[in-house]
This record gives sequence, structure tokens and C-alpha cells, in this order.
Amino acid sequence: MKPRLQAALGQQLVMTPQLRQAIRLLQLSAVELEAELAAAVESNPLLDWTETAISVTNGSATNGESSGESATNGAEPEHLPPEAEWNTDGEPWYERVGPADSDDDTPIAEQVAESDTLHDHLLWQLHLSPLSSRDRSIGVALIESIDDDGYLREPLDAIAASLESSLECSQDELTTVLHQIQQFDPVGVGARTLGECLRLQLAQLPPETPGRALAHQLANGPLERLPRVGVAGLAAELKLDLAEAETAVQLLRSLDPRPGAQIGAIASDTYVAPDVVIWRQHGLWRVALADGMRPRISIHRGYENMLRHARGTDASYLRGHLQEARWLLKSLEARGETLIKVARCLIKQQAAFLEFGDSALRPLTLREVAAEVGLHESTVSRAIARKYARTPRGTVPLRAFFASGIETGTGGEASSTAIQAMIRRLIEAENPRKPLSDARLAETLKATGVPVARRTVAKYREAMSIPSSQDRVRIG
Repeated sequence: MKPRLQAALGQQLVMTPQLRQAIRLLQLSAVELEAELAAAVESNPLLDWTETAISVTNGSATNGESSGESATNGAEPEHLPPEAEWNTDGEPWYERVGPADSDDDTPIAEQVAESDTLHDHLLWQLHLSPLSSRDRSIGVALIESIDDDGYLREPLDAIAASLESSLECSQDELTTVLHQIQQFDPVGVGARTLGECLRLQLAQLPPETPGRALAHQLANGPLERLPRVGVAGLAAELKLDLAEAETAVQLLRSLDPRPGAQIGAIASDTYVAPDVVIWRQHGLWRVALADGMRPRISIHRGYENMLRHARGTDASYLRGHLQEARWLLKSLEARGETLIKVARCLIKQQAAFLEFGDSALRPLTLREVAAEVGLHESTVSRAIARKYARTPRGTVPLRAFFASGIETGTGGEASSTAIQAMIRRLIEAENPRKPLSDARLAETLKATGVPVARRTVAKYREAMSIPSSQDRVRIG
């Protein structure tokens, strides 16, 4: 059989630089995005600040039962409520970052955002995963052993030995739960080696990504020799085509060797800045991007006109920066569309939470939202990480719209957040001389159709920083 050339048409999805940029921008907080845009304007002469924000995503409305109708096109002030409508006490919205009944009256500009550590981020995803209580307890032990870079350095047998006697388990069981954690965001977390970290990230790429198969092979071991022999030497050792080796190595270099470092990297003096605005108008819940989230940069028309007459090196220089500027603007538009899509789903699912507060929060997981909006769970997780919504109940993190659930006696489910609110109300109404014990609280909840174990009540009480019944006793 003679070798021959054959042309064929086909489609493939490639992890392009602009796609990686869009993913990176999506997970940035509002303050980090502002810094990113400032750096882009400073380094790219074709980018410039605009005086008027350009709306890339229309607001939307929903009544909590359907996706609703499109809001009126135009700038945000045309359909945002007056400041006095945000809180029942008549105070302007910007003086609140917590619930409407909060005692904290510090202006938002003086309040600090709570840092979301890697462990917090992973534990939050763990409690929203469809795992048994035993697997969740094992998952907590594994997550506590993950370092700030996202690696599990401690051997599994040492972790197994540190578990309580009631959680005695084999390494196979630990490995099973670890594989579940390795599917969390950020991609690559929970790896035990650099090679495993890279393989986890490669597994998230489409199979048709150029160099993916060879990159996976290199990550299994040969990659360690790359610094000594270089790409050409590695290709010669493994009898690989040099161009294919360079493509695979370039793909590996585009991955993140320290995935955990991207979480919790916000400085302690980061201020809360809402990413989306949620309000009610004519009985419908509406959502729009906050002013700060609308693109405030544009392509400098003067330099763009110069490109038409430029020649040689100048033309190449300007053309490269023009392409980067267009990619950035496109990525910002995609970021805004994703935020609106997720926020629209959240207000549809949690309209009662917006109306009545924590006690009305229904169980909601990343998987449910991802299925409804047609995105991957990790994409939804990135979209809500360190993002805030300005609502009539104050400025709240988008994570507050999610909660794990517990089956009730009526056949439904109650979210963990709603149960915590119920526990808080029972404690606030108790006789200070005879505080309710955790066992009595559990009995009271069970009588209302919410079967919760005493230890679960204790866990929720401690999570709310409420002392035990003995410490709550007041005499006189």
C-alpha cells in the first residue's frame, strides 16, 4: 500500500488562549477584575478607559417560577429602584452589606470582604455534593490535609490513622472520596504529585485538543527530565516528532502547577463590591450587572486608525495589541453573560429566599444550576466564587443562594441554612434562665417535621457561634 495524502473536513474544540483568558477572568472577584483591567490598559496602547459604561448584557426579570421576561433595554438607572426602596428602614443601600436587620451600620466602603480560603471553598463544594455523611466526614479529613497550593502531601495511610475510630476506613475508601474531591474547583486540586495535578487539568480539556494525549503521557514521568534535556532532547529520547513534542509541552506550560494558590489570594483589605444587582419591580425579580462589572474599556480609535497606514514593525506591533484588546473585550462580554445567566437561575430557584430570608432558602446544589444553565459545575463554581449580589436584603455572596438539604417528615427537603435560621429563632425565644439544650432543640425541630440529630444541631449551633445551653444561662 502506497502512502498518500488525503484531505478531510472535521470539527474540533481547542483550548485557545482566548478561551483560557475567559476562564481566568470569570473566576476573578470584582476588585481583582478592576486591577486586571488597569494592568491591561497600562500595557496595551490600543486600550483606553471609557467615560460611560457600555452595557453588554440586558437585565432580566423573573417571578420565581419561570425565566421571566426581558427587562427594558437601556442603562441601569432607568430600571433600578430609588435608594430608599432597598431597605425597609429607609436607609440607602450602600450603607448595608448584611441582612436588612443587621446591627452593623458601617458604610460599605469601610467594610472588608471575608476571605474565602481554599479549605472553605472545598468544604463548601463538599457539603453540596451528593455524598453520604460518612463520606463527607472522610472528605473533611482529606481537605484539611490539602495545602495552600492545592496538593495532598500527607500519605493516605497517615490520614486513615488520624480518623476517629467510628470512621475507620481503608485506603481504597479514602481514594474513592479523594477522586470526588479532585473533581472540585479549582481543577487539579487534591493531586498528590505535579504529574497528577497536570493530568487532572488535562482531563478537563476536550479530547480533540492538540497535544492532549502526548501531554498526558509526558505528565506521567518524562516531564521531570524536561529541564535537563529540553524539548528536543526529550523528543529524541522518546522517539517523538519534535513539532508534536513542542505542542504537548506548550499545552503543559499553559496549565496551573499550583491550582490552590488562585483561591484565597485576595488581600485582607479587599472591599465588598457587588457584581450583580437584584431588585423587585412590578412583582418580578430582576437582575443586571452592577456598574463596576460593565466593560469600562474600549479600543483606542486613534491607534486603530494609525494601524491602517502603518507599515513593517509598527504594523505588526499594533496588530498584535489590537488582537489582544479584542480578545479581552470578548472575554469580558462572555463573563458578564455567564454571571447574568447564573444569577437569573438563582433568583428563579430562590425567590422565596429573597422575599423572606434564610428560613425560606431551599436546598440547591451546583449540579442543579449547572444542568439548568447548560454549563459545567466547575464553571458555575468559578462564576459565583467571591462574587456578590446587591439585593433588598443587603449585599450577599452568591454562595448564600446554595445550601445542602435534609429530608423532612412531610416528604420535602429543608436546607441547612433554613434549619440554622430555625435554631437561631428558637434560641432567641428561649427562657434565658432555662436555655434549650441541643437535644431539646432537636426534639422541637422534629416535632415541626424536620428530623435533625442532636449532633447536627450542635454542629449548626457552633457554626453560628452560639454558645452551649450551659454558657447561655442568665440569672436575674
